Amino acid sequence: MYQRLFESVLSRTDAETVHHWAMTGMRTAAGVPGARAAVRRMVFRQLATSQREQAVEVFGLHFPGRLGLAAGFDKNAVGIDALGAMGFAFVEVGTVTGQAQPGNPRPRLFRLVRDRAIINRMGFNNDGAAAVAARLARRRRRRRSLPVIVGVNIGKTKVVPEGEAIADYEASTRLLAPYADYLVVNVSSPNTPGLRDMQAVERLRPLLRAVRSQADAVTTRRVPLLVKIAPDLSDDDVVAVADLALELGLDGVVAANTTVSRDGLSSSAEEIDAAGAGGLSGPVLSKRALEVLLLLTTRFDEEPDKPRPVLISVGGIETARDVYERLQAGATLVQAYTGFIYGGPLWPVRVQRELAGLMAV
Repeated sequence: MYQRLFESVLSRTDAETVHHWAMTGMRTAAGVPGARAAVRRMVFRQLATSQREQAVEVFGLHFPGRLGLAAGFDKNAVGIDALGAMGFAFVEVGTVTGQAQPGNPRPRLFRLVRDRAIINRMGFNNDGAAAVAARLARRRRRRRSLPVIVGVNIGKTKVVPEGEAIADYEASTRLLAPYADYLVVNVSSPNTPGLRDMQAVERLRPLLRAVRSQADAVTTRRVPLLVKIAPDLSDDDVVAVADLALELGLDGVVAANTTVSRDGLSSSAEEIDAAGAGGLSGPVLSKRALEVLLLLTTRFDEEPDKPRPVLISVGGIETARDVYERLQAGATLVQAYTGFIYGGPLWPVRVQRELAGLMAV
């Protein structure tokens, strides 16, 4: 049913408009008394066996499954419970910036249906760290909130000069760390000018140290800290980030973000040109995302005496077999975004159920 709706209506409608429809629909349904709990019970019944087999302790937290929703879908922490009710084991909200910002001009979100891919140049549109922190605080106080693991992804405010970027991340950290189950420093979006330059180790080291210090200053527990990197890094630069993660005792790496490459697409040149600049996601990213994951895994395996950072793999996840392949390659958790868009609301349940079968073999 979803595929027919997607092909006949959704694929012919502006992608960002459809996204807003989806978020509004999920939030409305979740707000109906008893509806969220009923959906959650139905999902749990379907996932009962698979989640028992997939459950894992990470960062001292109980993740009921291996599949989560990547940052970018719920930028403002407004749909956490609805998304959890649909079957995601964890939800990473954001990217959140120190200051509220509108993002880039619309249109800024495009589908390449033939490739089941998305190009976005959203530009970190979000309500800002103070508003998102207040929303997360209210959610934590609600008795009816679902037990969903919540990651918070933070990035640089566009208008902040590069020389003041660390202070901007620190401001976000002070506000958001108290409400994050884990915290992700995003230095890999292609849609904020100069951001990817911060992946260079000499610039990344002081940033991660500053965020770690601020998180420790405002929380009584140690909030796990991860960094999200781009698939467009060279192999040597990926290894350099791995070395930095080991050096700093970083809790994990999220690999990888969207790509600026357009290699491997089967969509027409006209379609690709019409979409324009931005980060590409979808199955075409799968090969490079797996390569980056293997590079990180190999480097961490070479240092068995050091605490091993957790690897969260993202990029090109469409099927349970994709998830299983990433777990076999060294990931502990896996995230998706584009696969969910094309797969529809039952996609998380279907993937986790099929993954249980693969893991049981």
